[in-house]
Amino acid sequence: MDIKNKTILTGIKPSGQPHVGNYLGAIQPMVNLSDQASKSYFFIADYHALNTLSPNQSLGDLVHLLAAQMIASGFDYKKHYLYRQSDIPEIFELQTIFNSFTPKGWMNKSHAYKAAVDLNRLNNKDVDNEVNMGLYNYPILMAADILIFNTDLVPVGKDQVQHVEIARDIATRFNSRYKSDVIKLPNYYLKEEVKEVPGLDGRKMSKSYNNVIPLFATTEDWHNAVKKIVTDSKDNHTEESIKDTVFYKIYSSISSNEQNKKIVDQLVNKTIGWREAKDELLNIIIDRFQKMSEDYFNIIKDPALIDKILKDNALLIQPQAQDHLDKVKKVVGI
Repeated sequence: MDIKNKTILTGIKPSGQPHVGNYLGAIQPMVNLSDQASKSYFFIADYHALNTLSPNQSLGDLVHLLAAQMIASGFDYKKHYLYRQSDIPEIFELQTIFNSFTPKGWMNKSHAYKAAVDLNRLNNKDVDNEVNMGLYNYPILMAADILIFNTDLVPVGKDQVQHVEIARDIATRFNSRYKSDVIKLPNYYLKEEVKEVPGLDGRKMSKSYNNVIPLFATTEDWHNAVKKIVTDSKDNHTEESIKDTVFYKIYSSISSNEQNKKIVDQLVNKTIGWREAKDELLNIIIDRFQKMSEDYFNIIKDPALIDKILKDNALLIQPQAQDHLDKVKKVVGI
């Protein structure tokens, strides 16, 4: 799909430090897509994060982390828009209007709510145990996030398509009720599936398993992570058996095709062993992520600058949000 004349919008909940798998699967594709679009809105979903924030987490710190991560990863906030969700109050007023037009049954079918209900049933608990209204109404707030800026496309994975479909349903219901076309119907942009990067132990790379390669780190941190990648003690390997190893799956997600072929040949021909192969992986990680990591650490040292960037971007787009909200309210009669 050609997106060069399209407005795209993406939001992410702030959740702490990313790992290499997060970058390859989500952050890098998002930055690349923004570079192709006519206009790109990227918001830090701090109000959405409240639904699952634990008492020992600082939301402000998490917001700063995510903003610094996006800037260091190449999101051009001077060309596009990087903002805090909470800095655009028009979003929440639009949500209040949408609350009046959204059937409860739609929320009952939302993936997040159904997953929480299913988990409670599995654990023999009341179906609504620990389900707050923020989680329940999550799709309506997401619809307001999307529709406030007349978004053309929302890049999503397959599991997030429902959010865009609900936003379209709400917009269609509203426009039909008032015989209006004031709210644009967005479409989802299905992101290309990125092969999942395994963790150091072969399971999914996840902070909960403590098996990650950190994205923003020191050379020592990366070295300590790489040396923990599980390997085997086979005397003889084939091309197929090398490609089936945890090491190769991690290596090939970061390296070039030429580097992939070279490392396979070397391991099969025994010109190097796992130790030397891991050293080569470390060098590739340093080449690819060291500058980005240095930029991140410089940015995160100045939270006041981060706040200014987010606030300045919000001030640029708030008039757009207010203008659209005024048109919606005029249709409603407010």
